[in-house]
Amino acid sequence: MVRLRERIEKDEERQLAPWACLSRDSLGRVHDEAPHPYRTAFQRDRDRILHSTAFRRLQYKTQVFVYHEGDHFRSRLTHTLEVAQIARTIARALGVNEDLTEAIVLAHDLGHTPFGHSGQQVLHRLLKDHDGFEHNRQSLRIVDFLEVRSTRYRGLNLTYETRAGLLKHGSEFPRYTHPVALPELRTQPSAEAQIANLADEIAYHNHDIDDGLRSGLLEWDALSDLGIWLRALERAQAEGGDEPEALRPRVIVALIDMLASDLIQSSSEQLEAHGITSAVGVRDATAPMVAFSSPMAEATRELASFLRKNLYRHHRVVRMAAKAERILQDLWSVYTRDPRQLPPQVLRDREGETHERAIADYLAGMTDRFAMDEHRKLFDPHAPV
Repeated sequence: MVRLRERIEKDEERQLAPWACLSRDSLGRVHDEAPHPYRTAFQRDRDRILHSTAFRRLQYKTQVFVYHEGDHFRSRLTHTLEVAQIARTIARALGVNEDLTEAIVLAHDLGHTPFGHSGQQVLHRLLKDHDGFEHNRQSLRIVDFLEVRSTRYRGLNLTYETRAGLLKHGSEFPRYTHPVALPELRTQPSAEAQIANLADEIAYHNHDIDDGLRSGLLEWDALSDLGIWLRALERAQAEGGDEPEALRPRVIVALIDMLASDLIQSSSEQLEAHGITSAVGVRDATAPMVAFSSPMAEATRELASFLRKNLYRHHRVVRMAAKAERILQDLWSVYTRDPRQLPPQVLRDREGETHERAIADYLAGMTDRFAMDEHRKLFDPHAPV
């Protein structure tokens, strides 16, 4: 028996929690489209993101370590896939829409610059007189405008729910010009967007520890100051063996499981305590319904503080960030001083937008490798242009 879209939508209604976003209730797309016979609206969003050019570029964009530092460190792409795995587990346990959750996660880092957060900081500074730059907002700009998949419109034409999830995925950010109408937001994001946000946090805390230990930038003994690490270590040791190479991944798995399990249990209690009976109820709540327990929230803050002090401010990471700043600053200076050095398509079809915003789009879309190659072409007299 073939499961048509209508059957899948009925299964959602029967199986998902009352606070889930149902694909049949989607508020639609910017440009109307006929429904697909086999895939729901949110499944189509996920697939469009997965096949986008911006998604493929994540393979060569920095998480913490620039791609040539080693083959086994996380990139933006592997980070995104790890977030998706964690988010789907949480979404399934809480009875919300896994397809919408995954769509938000797969698109949440599309707007990241090359060279990680240092690249974003540089672009935000360079654009201080042009409403700034923020990667969450840039992700929405990519799916709404910069990607091209149709002759009828720009962008991927995603649903309101996926677009709103991207807009509220992270912190507040500059409200620079957007080429299409922004989704109207309520007090809180959807449960699916809240899950995406905290799954992102779980993933990067854990794989940054893993990559930090693997690289030698973090010392195993230094982590013993963290209570949550010691609990995960005790759990991993109980499962067998103290050999460092085998123990490290087991501790990371234990830590992820502890964080995800706490989030599931705490969020379930929150939803029940607040009497949430609809997706609208989640978005109109006075506080997020998807949240860690108070002790675990404090533990994650300690973990974040440890990583800032011991990994993100490590002299080798700072050197990589400084190199990134020089590269992006130099490229910005060349392009803004003489836009003729840009590929013609960068400034094409930009009616009503400044050259600076178009140049920011171009720089933000670069992979680490492309940015370094472009810098070499422009500044090394022996490099072919």
